[in-house]
Amino acid sequence: MRSDIRVKICGLATPEDMAAVAKAGAAYAGLVFFEKSPRNVSLQAAREVALAAPEGLAKVALVVDATDAALEEIFEVVPLDMLQLHGHETPERVAALRAKFGLPVMKAVGVAGEGDLAALEDYAQVADQLLVDAKPPEGGHLPGGNGLSFDWRLLAGRRWPVPWMLAGGLTAQNVAEAVRLTGARQVDVSSGVEKTRGLKDHAMIAGFVNAAQG
Repeated sequence: MRSDIRVKICGLATPEDMAAVAKAGAAYAGLVFFEKSPRNVSLQAAREVALAAPEGLAKVALVVDATDAALEEIFEVVPLDMLQLHGHETPERVAALRAKFGLPVMKAVGVAGEGDLAALEDYAQVADQLLVDAKPPEGGHLPGGNGLSFDWRLLAGRRWPVPWMLAGGLTAQNVAEAVRLTGARQVDVSSGVEKTRGLKDHAMIAGFVNAAQG
């Protein structure tokens, strides 16, 4: 058992999703605040989902180049534990948001090749965690949740001064191999636990956590 592998299930839409995530033993639950995403939730719906989380399950807000005003509105309504920045936020912006809102910040960085890894070093100086995701396809509208992966061997033996999480095309079928190749201690999934785009499958959530930790 790799019970020390921490799992994040992203893109929850209902309190029942949150219950399934908690029952499966995930460490993080992600809520998407990005209108172009099929997993986008309204503030009121997000509040209901977040309130269903048990103590100890970290509630993460995924945003994309959000303004301070938009973030203030989210945090006024929804009880959250962490901010995930999935846009083009600069290291300076990451540091500023971390200072302003007083929450841990996870910065997502898209990777397609070795040249993309340098940005991780920069963000590791200002973020509390890193999310290493697959770069979106050319012309794609979504920065993540595309079900794409990258060459995991790029991350073999690489470490950063803050915790990091592997994302991008993970499923119950490949997560064990991804962990083996990268040494990741944290993994993130969204589309890989959906039978219908944007709708979580509770059996697949349980299966993914079991596969990651099995």
